Amino acid sequence: MTDREVSALYEHEAKDWIGGFGVAVPRGATAAGPAGVEAAAGGLTPPLVVKAFGPGLVHKSDAGAVRLGLGSAAEAAEAAAAMEADLAAHGVEAAGFLVEEQAEPGVEVIVGAVRDPAFGPVILAGLGGVWTEALHDTALRLSPITEADAHAMLDELRGRALLDGFRGQPAIDKGALVKVLLAVDQAVASLGGAFGEFELNPVVCGPSGAVAVDARRLDADAPAAPAPPAASGATGDFDRLFAPRGVAIVGASTKKPNFGNMFLGFYRAVGYSGRLVAVHPTAPDIDGVPCVPSLADAGVDYALVAVPAARCADVVREARGIPFVQVMSGGFREMGHPELEEELLAAAGEAGVRLLGPNCMGVYSPAGGQTFIGGKPGLPGRIAVVSQSGGLAGEVVKVGERRGLSYAKVATVGNSADVTPAELVRYLSADPDVSAIGLYLEDPRDGRGLFEALRATGKPVVALVGGRSGQGRTAAASHTGGMVSDARIWPALAAQTGASLVTSQDDLIGALDLLDLHAARDVPGTPEVLVVGPSGGASVLAADVFDGAGLAVAGIPDAAREALRGLGLGAGSSLANPLEIPVGPTGDPAFVRRAVHAILAERPFPDVIAHVNVQSFFTYGDSAESLVAYARSVGVLQSELPGARVTLVMRNAEYAPPGVEDEARAAARAAGVPVYRSMEAAAVAVAAGKRYASRSVDGTA
Repeated sequence: MTDREVSALYEHEAKDWIGGFGVAVPRGATAAGPAGVEAAAGGLTPPLVVKAFGPGLVHKSDAGAVRLGLGSAAEAAEAAAAMEADLAAHGVEAAGFLVEEQAEPGVEVIVGAVRDPAFGPVILAGLGGVWTEALHDTALRLSPITEADAHAMLDELRGRALLDGFRGQPAIDKGALVKVLLAVDQAVASLGGAFGEFELNPVVCGPSGAVAVDARRLDADAPAAPAPPAASGATGDFDRLFAPRGVAIVGASTKKPNFGNMFLGFYRAVGYSGRLVAVHPTAPDIDGVPCVPSLADAGVDYALVAVPAARCADVVREARGIPFVQVMSGGFREMGHPELEEELLAAAGEAGVRLLGPNCMGVYSPAGGQTFIGGKPGLPGRIAVVSQSGGLAGEVVKVGERRGLSYAKVATVGNSADVTPAELVRYLSADPDVSAIGLYLEDPRDGRGLFEALRATGKPVVALVGGRSGQGRTAAASHTGGMVSDARIWPALAAQTGASLVTSQDDLIGALDLLDLHAARDVPGTPEVLVVGPSGGASVLAADVFDGAGLAVAGIPDAAREALRGLGLGAGSSLANPLEIPVGPTGDPAFVRRAVHAILAERPFPDVIAHVNVQSFFTYGDSAESLVAYARSVGVLQSELPGARVTLVMRNAEYAPPGVEDEARAAARAAGVPVYRSMEAAAVAVAAGKRYASRSVDGTA
């Protein structure tokens, strides 16, 4: 961005432009040089501000190109002359001077926007002026924003007390500031692909309005973050990706077993019932699987390519007539060879196929016979996963199935050169057999498309994001640009779409477990939770954990306390929430149910978390049956409470003999109750469930 005519506006030009969208700016005038400043300032009311503008004056304060508090037009002219001399001494030439009325003091706020390479325009608000760089107290949203988004941004600021009135200072007119945010959003949208960065810093806010006293706009001759070009013939119908009538493997060897041979073994092990062929120019068969000489002769719906990266494009060109081709091979953009990936994408376009990958493991769908995992497939389920890591997706499947989860469709997309996570989210959102969608993302390629797909989906979505600063950002000309990063965009996207962000693979599995079992329940998304179980210390820690997850461990009504005393509780206990209640090898497994019913009769908690110390069941013998009976009783509690979500936490589960934890977990899950090993894991999952429930009630995040 070196040509000023196409890349930047001077401050007064930027103010004229944003003023057209309803943003208030100070009255002012321009002059070509110091000699014209006095005349320009003649109709303005002191105190005055003088600023120099020119091609080298993007950051005017840093360059000494601003003078404040000038008492007259003559003082303004003198200040401009001194400023011109100072700038010239440093080799900077001013193109002109802007003189304005100085705004009244108030709370200084920054409002800006910047184009993210993947997600497009991002709107920012925060404390401005000197606080901008000192505190980095800002909030983001992806454009377009709503009025509710703008209010939520202001509420997220750590310094929001300054906006509401602090230490006797009056509250600002938040409505006026919200209008500034909405105007900036509308203004940058009007620029389309030419938009680069825009900033109002500061916007001076007071009880009677908001005035933008500085403006900076830099344009970029760039498109508006398009989606990767889809191969010709793209339909968005991925049915045959997950349930192909035939599969071809390219790259299996007759001499030295490799990944191609491994996948032939995978498909044979799962008993794939469709047409299975290997591609080899001369061999009649490989590992007992018949061969065809090229993909052109395969007659299948899905081809897996496992040959060196340099050969992949030639192989894909042979795939005409095959709906989906997966390139397992690596060595493309992720290894510094974007030209190979571009050639591969062009080959897919020539052949009219959809390309999965490259650098991905493939697809898993027990109902459709698809697999990239060794061993017997799990039972078909309702959970879907889209992952840019094949290894992580395999772990999510295997660990999840070990915990009782069942999967409908899992797709690994690697570099996402053609088929993107956004496309798959749209497809899975329309699939009636999918209850919840999990995502593992690094570079979504089509971030804007993903944003729109997540906003449109009616399904609960949980996302784990890796390499959050992977795309990075080039040096930014505005404070806004410097404060927007990939790591900060993801929470903004989640806030606007209702998706839940998690920070570990275990939490991704745990949240999918709860959403699969609980998302269909007609239960409010309000934050209250009721926690019941043994050990006062564990309960106190649980309260801290759930509070940290944004959940409210709300009080128990007096009438409910009386009912609990009638059950024999209360001796030495305050009967508070979390409720300490005896659970162990000699206790009545139905006692917790009676206590919960007594509480919910007086206050309808939407979530009940029952926890138990597994170790206590085995300290003085083997009480496996008692533990399983307790899990079954919690399952019965769920069946008795259609208006609540019940979750079970089995703390210290490693103390159970082999197989007992699995039996207890299975008993609870069979009744629709998700099971966790820690309060922390349960808190993340319950928060995800509440997030989805609150979104589904009002249709917003």
